[in-house]
Amino acid sequence: MRNLNLDQVEAFREVVALGSFSAAAQRLNLTQPAISLQIKQLETRLGVRLIERIGKRAFATAAGHDLLLHGRRLFDEAAAALATARRHRGGITGRVRIGAGATACIYILPAALHELTIAYRELEIVVTTGNTDEIVRAVHDNTLDLALVTMPTIIRPVHRERLVVAPLLEEKLVAVLPPADEAPARLRPKHFAGPPLILYERGGTTSRIIEAWFAGAGIAPKPIMELGSAEAIKRLVGIGLGRSILPEISVRAEMTAGELSTRPLSPALARTLALVHRRDKPVEPYLEVTLAALSRCGDRSC
Repeated sequence: MRNLNLDQVEAFREVVALGSFSAAAQRLNLTQPAISLQIKQLETRLGVRLIERIGKRAFATAAGHDLLLHGRRLFDEAAAALATARRHRGGITGRVRIGAGATACIYILPAALHELTIAYRELEIVVTTGNTDEIVRAVHDNTLDLALVTMPTIIRPVHRERLVVAPLLEEKLVAVLPPADEAPARLRPKHFAGPPLILYERGGTTSRIIEAWFAGAGIAPKPIMELGSAEAIKRLVGIGLGRSILPEISVRAEMTAGELSTRPLSPALARTLALVHRRDKPVEPYLEVTLAALSRCGDRSC
């Protein structure tokens, strides 16, 4: 009896997790035909259909759901076996999967990733971006090893006992204005009532933090636009379309270049970034050095 091919099982897991053959191919650095072939070979090997398409999205069949349960245990055991073997060869090697929001990926992670790739050339680092809820769920499901998320995040009770959430750094939020905006020295919620307002799209953790800041003053903000990208918001503010509230770290370069101006908020507003990882996941050397590098990033505020 031939054994299961773990590469085929991994391809199947990624297709189901992402709902797309092309997205799975991108994450695994393969072509879409290669992913499709692996799924076909796995289905042939097992004699059942594992994936069905509904609209444009791929879903696991009943047999596929059963395989996912066993597949998770297979990968945990395989990872433990590889980690045990690596201890005997010396050096730091392995594949670490990190999840982060877009802002953290652009402004927080690069310093830590640069440090890791210079010091540990055999370390493979895969970074995935997404919203906080998706990333936390992926850490719980062990499709990500650790994540950098914005707090406070809502962790479901079923996930809470398995996850460690460790605060990493506090990011100050500031009012972001066009360069010629003659705003007061400090901006209160009432100062956003007149000029057009551009904010993060609703539903995200940072958006909820900003909404709570306005609610504390009895104000419900009415943005003219809501966007998921700090980069897009900066561009629109820079050409004079309105004011916004963003992490101070994300606008430093534009402030220096004179493309944007900022003001402190009153009362002060901040968000906390935290590292999330599974409580029961062995902290192998490759994970240990990654956690240490990210912790140092928090110490120096990158």
